[in-house]
Amino acid sequence: MDSSSAVVALSALAHPGRLEVFRMLVRAGPEGVAAGDIARATGSLANTLSTNLNVLAGAGLVVSRRDGRSIIYAAGYERMRELLAFLMEDCCGGNAQICAPLAAIAATCC
Repeated sequence: MDSSSAVVALSALAHPGRLEVFRMLVRAGPEGVAAGDIARATGSLANTLSTNLNVLAGAGLVVSRRDGRSIIYAAGYERMRELLAFLMEDCCGGNAQICAPLAAIAATCC
């Protein structure tokens, strides 16, 4: 990941509503969540949710698929891993005491 891609991803997450949706989708796993269920869980209006999902999708942090009449959204785990790797790339000058816990968390989360 390059700096400009990281800025796009971080900008997408730099909004309380989008961050809430993204974290919900990360918790939900690869099965994802229907748009209506996301709206109910977050209390979002349809147009606000649609905008937030489009911003997250534009950053590659959300993927969608159609299931009958529903659109199912899931976290873009590959993009999330790329962003985490970019942020930790030069972690702490190699200081294992600082980096090891972060690496362990990143390795076990997905």
